[in-house]
Amino acid sequence: MVFTLSTSAGFLVNQMARLFERQLRERIEPLGLAPAQFATLVALYGEDGLTQKELLARLDIEQATMANTLSRMERDGLIVRHPHPADKRAQTVHLTDKARRLEDKAVSAAQSANAEALSGLDENEKRQFMLLMTKVIATMRAD
Repeated sequence: MVFTLSTSAGFLVNQMARLFERQLRERIEPLGLAPAQFATLVALYGEDGLTQKELLARLDIEQATMANTLSRMERDGLIVRHPHPADKRAQTVHLTDKARRLEDKAVSAAQSANAEALSGLDENEKRQFMLLMTKVIATMRAD
């Protein structure tokens, strides 16, 4: 098979990710959020009080990116950091009331973006698509 952009899984996934991010950004910017902040909020909505290291593992992003995102979130009043009770070198990250008030609107915005992006697929195709993406991610993480 000849290698072209239209047959490159990497190119297609990257293009799709950029389009997903654009749709999400358009929906959450009016809430004062950026996509990286949203992902961090979702992790904290699931379990408040995570450390930066735990957030890095859950979101699979670089340390510097996470540090910058958390600094912006702290500046914007979305999170506060507290000393870790058992590890003097670590801090726990906690949602503020402002961040909690944004949860329903932010999650709804993301669900809307996802629904629009997948609207051309039937329910079986959506399940299969999610399964296949999950398998590819697991394969790449194992390498």
